[in-house]
Amino acid sequence: MALDAFTRKLVLDWFVNLDTPEGLRVELVEGELVLAPVPDGNHEHCISRIVGQMHRCSRTDMQFSGTKGLKLRSADACPQDHVIPDGTFVPKELRLFRGADPWMPCDGVVMVLEVTSRNPRLDRETKRRCYARAGIPLYLLVDRDTAWTTLFSAPGSDDYQEHRAVAFGKPLPLPEPFAFDLDTADFL
Repeated sequence: MALDAFTRKLVLDWFVNLDTPEGLRVELVEGELVLAPVPDGNHEHCISRIVGQMHRCSRTDMQFSGTKGLKLRSADACPQDHVIPDGTFVPKELRLFRGADPWMPCDGVVMVLEVTSRNPRLDRETKRRCYARAGIPLYLLVDRDTAWTTLFSAPGSDDYQEHRAVAFGKPLPLPEPFAFDLDTADFL
């Protein structure tokens, strides 16, 4: 259902001022309110393995956040998307997290990470479209249901134009600014 500009602003203002219950993550994605429970240990294990490799192997010193809210360009009929990726990577020299509002613009973000959880379609499709529309250069998806890791690149108007996928256990080459092969063996 298409919303007029006044209604979109009303929904967005309500969302930004929402008092989120403890233990839940709340996002506004393509006009829908998304509530997610705290992730399980396997979910966090995958994120931890990726972040560790980024710190050890990346050619660029990266800042990481697993809780940073991002304001993204949205589909025309929807209020602005407000998404909390499982991981957000920005070059350290940009210092984007210091002093940032709870919901910051995505300018300077080089990669976002999602690990599938209870609603894998949200990560596989909906959030992928949101990140592509926003122009985030890289989207890394760890799909625990299929045991594949996919790197999406070349963002277009409503999706990424390129992707490379490997089964868990195979290395996934990450381009600059990372420039190393991500080891996915421990995602099993």
